[in-house]
Amino acid sequence: MSNTPFQKRLASLIPACFPVPKGGLVSEILAGVSLAAMNIPQALGYARIAGTPVITGLYTLLFPVIAFALLGGARYLFVAADSATAAILSTGVSPMSRPGTADFLAHASVVALMVGFLLFLARVLRLGFLADFLSRSVLIGFLTGVGFQVGIAVIGQIVGIQVGSSVTWQQLLTVLTHLPSVHLPTLLVSACVLSVILATRIWTPKVPGSLLAVLGTISLSYLLDFGGHGIKLIGPVEGGLPNLTIPVIPWKDCQALIPVAGACFIMIITQSSATARAFGVKKHLAPDENRDLLGLGAANAVAGLTGTFVVNGSPTQTAMLESCGGRSQIANLGTAATVAVILFLLTGPLKFLPLCVLGSIVLIVALGMIDIKGLGRLRRCSRKEFLLALGTAASVVVLGVEYGICLAIVLSLLEHVQHSYQPPTAVILRDTVEHWRMEKALPGHCIEPGVVLYWFGADLYYANSSHFCSEIRNIVWGTPGIRVLIVDCGAITAMDYSAGQAIAELQRDLSEKGVILAMARITSALRSDMDVQGITDLIGRDHIYQSRKKSLAAFKVSDASG
Repeated sequence: MSNTPFQKRLASLIPACFPVPKGGLVSEILAGVSLAAMNIPQALGYARIAGTPVITGLYTLLFPVIAFALLGGARYLFVAADSATAAILSTGVSPMSRPGTADFLAHASVVALMVGFLLFLARVLRLGFLADFLSRSVLIGFLTGVGFQVGIAVIGQIVGIQVGSSVTWQQLLTVLTHLPSVHLPTLLVSACVLSVILATRIWTPKVPGSLLAVLGTISLSYLLDFGGHGIKLIGPVEGGLPNLTIPVIPWKDCQALIPVAGACFIMIITQSSATARAFGVKKHLAPDENRDLLGLGAANAVAGLTGTFVVNGSPTQTAMLESCGGRSQIANLGTAATVAVILFLLTGPLKFLPLCVLGSIVLIVALGMIDIKGLGRLRRCSRKEFLLALGTAASVVVLGVEYGICLAIVLSLLEHVQHSYQPPTAVILRDTVEHWRMEKALPGHCIEPGVVLYWFGADLYYANSSHFCSEIRNIVWGTPGIRVLIVDCGAITAMDYSAGQAIAELQRDLSEKGVILAMARITSALRSDMDVQGITDLIGRDHIYQSRKKSLAAFKVSDASG
């Protein structure tokens, strides 16, 4: 495709679609048709997770997909129904309304509108950086917890046991206590569906096993009268495009839904950003988180106005996009067009689809969210972060998804605070002129006779300044014959007022003991903070050095002259 002024203008207005990838529109549209075949069964399953009518799963593949394609920035990101946000929605709305009803759907649509507003606000305030505030370890734990929660929620559907509770442990307890009541025909259908999906994933991964299972069970249900054998079916599904409506619910319910919308908002920002970054890096494309916020906001606003639920950037469906050969949002527009055709012509047969089939599809999705490999890597690399991930997963299962995402954010922030509150420290020694080594920050380690070189591994601020000062005092008080303590400031880029006052007191204490406090490798930003607070003059400009070598050389000269 040549770069004409018109084409450049299109690329600037709709960067997720233009320029058209090499291979042209036809290959992108064909990729979109293949993607629709793989996504439709999952979308139906996500609607079951969310607690909304099955048809709303197809609605998430229509106008929300178009909205993000036209307004988003990521070429490799599929925005539609997602299991994590669907689970958050179901848990948050269930106490207010019965799942599957029109009232429940109205509540779900209001949540989508709220999320759209929050995403638009985040775009105006340029808050794309918020995605960085969930650590990878906590995110692994969160999604694993969601996987367990969603998987447990559909076990009753798979084995034909009626489960009334929306609380995870109660759902599991109900299934376990009613195992003798398992409906064998339902269990048999579920087992066949699971076998087909797993077999195609192992031996023919390019074949959409979920779609085969859906088409096969619809046909068998019609021919063998599954409903007459006690297997629960979806029932009649209304076809055609969704209506444009503004959902109306009581004001008190709107207020109660704010935490649910907030939890979905955080999940969307973190998961969509992580997915867009991962595939962008893989394809050497620079991310534009703030442009993506605009697209995600529009997608959720459209979802709320067209009678469906919250949409999110899905890592699994984005991976499907890549596997189908799609290289831009044009492929996703092809998916939306395919779904529109199905909505007009092919919703009739869906009434024969057994509910246990959707439960089986959801179970496969849930198992995929349980990141055993990620947990294994965490366990090998950092036991502390592994326990953090397990705690997050347990909180999601026990407390619920909306509380789990809040706890995930708090744990991520606490993890960051702890790193800066008690950063790594060391005393620096050297074997030769060019060979430096770090040892534990304990008394008695002098790099030169009477000289200790101390390193602190974070910026100085009110919370860690006492740790900094007490460790230096401990070293000085416990090192016989010490005359100079040099602080290697290579990792310190800033100092707040509280830290400055603490250092001033430290300098006075060391001076009374006859010990010089010096600093080496001062950055310009740190020097500016020190100048403003008077620390430079207090320590003495002749005791501030550009490098370790110069600081040590200065005190060697001082020794010789003394």
